[in-house]
Amino acid sequence: MIRPARPEDIPTIHRLVRDLAEYEKEPDAAVAAEEDFAHALFGPDAAVFAHIAEHTDADGSVTVAGFALWFRNFSTWTGKHGIYLEDLYVRPEMRGHGYGKALLAELAAICVDRGYTRLEWSVLDWNTPSIDFYKSLGAVPMDEWTVYRLADDSLTALGTR
Repeated sequence: MIRPARPEDIPTIHRLVRDLAEYEKEPDAAVAAEEDFAHALFGPDAAVFAHIAEHTDADGSVTVAGFALWFRNFSTWTGKHGIYLEDLYVRPEMRGHGYGKALLAELAAICVDRGYTRLEWSVLDWNTPSIDFYKSLGAVPMDEWTVYRLADDSLTALGTR
């Protein structure tokens, strides 16, 4: 089952982000605290959304299999919003059961229902299992584009007035 995140999911989302950072070989880079997620997802100026994939065990107990965290973007070319998928993560022991596809299908349905024209995300070049999975769904790489980022001292230097 896929459902929107609830405030009580914050500790689980935080743990899954930490697990994702470890998978992506950057465990020290994930410095967000639970309070950061609570504010971003449920605060007064919340602009970030999350969906949870739930797994029901044979005994009826429910566990979180994975999550998708996303926000709206905008295309000046289409004049329409889209979704940028910041993180998609399924716990290793839950992979292969369709949770990743179900999360992406939920976001695609949101796009279709709301008239959004794109669902986009980034993937690390070395993450071939994810790349193969995305391609199997019909996603295409935007190889002609390179992502740039300002952060830390460079961001401060440019943004200081």
